[in-house]
Amino acid sequence: MSESGIWKHDPRTGYELGTDLIGYKVEATDGPIGKVDRHSADVDSSYLVVDTGTWIFGRRVLLPAGTITRIDPAEEKVYVDRTKDQIKDAPEFDEAKYADEPSYLEQFARYYGQPHM
Repeated sequence: MSESGIWKHDPRTGYELGTDLIGYKVEATDGPIGKVDRHSADVDSSYLVVDTGTWIFGRRVLLPAGTITRIDPAEEKVYVDRTKDQIKDAPEFDEAKYADEPSYLEQFARYYGQPHM
């Protein structure tokens, strides 16, 4: 997946513009990782911020929309194409840096834009 494509919702996931994903549970390929704390559906910069709770010590991680494989509105779950370890090793989401640094999302594009297994 290209770095630019990582920020777009794939129409096959079931995402509908305007759907509020905050509070949805998030499932990695190998189990649950937390709940959606923040969601952006901005064109070419759509993402989720997931509160991992106690799983990785309350850390918040950013997942670009391109990592989403399926959304189940009935169960209020978002499924992503990464393992727990891949998400745990991702850069941590920092609200202050996001607000102050226009290029902040580039590190996530580099990390998630890499081929994954």
